[in-house]
Amino acid sequence: METEVPIGGFSADIVAKETNTGRVIVIENQLEDTNHDHLGKIITYAGGIDASIIIWITKNARAEHRKAIEWLNNNIDENIDIFLLQIELWRINDSNPAPKFNVLEQPNTWAKEVKKASHEISDIMSFKLKYWTAFSEYAYMCDKFSRIYNKRKPSTDHWYSVGSGNSEYHFSFLLNTRSNIIAVECYIKDNKDLFDQFHTRKEEVESVVGEKLDWRKLPDKKASRILIEKQVDLKNINTWEDQFDWLRDMGIKFFKAFKSVE
Repeated sequence: METEVPIGGFSADIVAKETNTGRVIVIENQLEDTNHDHLGKIITYAGGIDASIIIWITKNARAEHRKAIEWLNNNIDENIDIFLLQIELWRINDSNPAPKFNVLEQPNTWAKEVKKASHEISDIMSFKLKYWTAFSEYAYMCDKFSRIYNKRKPSTDHWYSVGSGNSEYHFSFLLNTRSNIIAVECYIKDNKDLFDQFHTRKEEVESVVGEKLDWRKLPDKKASRILIEKQVDLKNINTWEDQFDWLRDMGIKFFKAFKSVE
């Protein structure tokens, strides 16, 4: 930590570094009401030493300056954090006065994360909608599939769920864009006894499906899942038809297998 650090023709009160990250911190003390002069100074100092954290300590913050810091935190680069602190002196009985810092404005982490991720999320959601739309159009051209499942509107979710004819469970087609995995599952929302019933006839179920399944009672939840996954290349549109064939065929087998052991 250094004090009175020269920056051009000015000097910053305190310059320090954040432990572990090494991010540069500039601290400006103003033991009076905030003013435009000091607002300009903290920005000038931060720019002069490429600071990532700015702390403005004041006796009293005017409403317009609080609003300015709030606006900056919500609109500047997500790697820049600005704090506005009010200092008070507290004394307990006959003790010496001690400083107390009240945080008036601070980085809106949630807003920054949303801003940072919004573009990525938008692209992923758009991809999921495109994938499920194509899957739905393809799968429902198959009579076997369309006879057992009512068509659902595609969404931006990672699942495309269809009914089983039983309110205790349903089937879902899933995709994981991070791991490049597609899956089919039997999802039991709140009936462990039904899961146990299915599990007692595990061999019969897996015989109809033709594959070993993953049987899961979800920890700390009432729900259970029975699923099968497949590694694919989701971004390769040329392989989508093969992926849709697998999802559709597994969906038909799941319906037949679990309805036979209800």
